[in-house]
Parts: sequence; structure tokens; C-alpha cells
Amino acid sequence: MKVKVKAIHFDAAEKLMNFINKKAEKLGKHYEDITEVEVALKVIKPETSMNKEAGVKLISPEHEDLFASKVADTFEEAIDLSIEALEKQLEKKKAKK
Repeated sequence: MKVKVKAIHFDAAEKLMNFINKKAEKLGKHYEDITEVEVALKVIKPETSMNKEAGVKLISPEHEDLFASKVADTFEEAIDLSIEALEKQLEKKKAKK
């Protein structure tokens, strides 16, 4: 599984990159058909709290791509929320099969 991270208008710290890779690997273990994970990180309105946005896209040849985007106080929290939303989407897909 390939993980692509795009930090828009800033450089992501190594710690954040490791966090993202760890979360993506965890998803890949549960859902083997995921071939790629694309993560887009963006800071919105820097002067306020809850200004970190993380968009996560799962690419799989088996079904259409899944996407979730969440805004939180930290990138880690936004990524966690996005991953949770994607897990729910994946569970729905599995239930339909």
C-alpha cells in the first residue's frame, strides 16, 4: 500500500508523517484491497482554533474511492476523525457485499 501526503502551504513534521503512515498501515491490515491512501493537510484561518483540516482518500480497485475530510484542533485529531469516518464507510461497503 502506498501512502501519499500533501501538506498545503507548510512542511509536515516527521512526527506527523510517522503518525499518518501508522494509521494508514492499520487501515491496510483490516482492508487488504486498499492500494493507496492520499492525505491532504491544510491550515484554515490560522488565527482560530479548530483550524487543521485533513482529507483522506482511499483508493481501491475493488470499489469506488472513499473520501473523508474533518477539521479539528490538531492534525492528528483530524486524521483520527477522518479514519473513523472511512472505517464506517468501509463497514457499510462490506455489509452490502
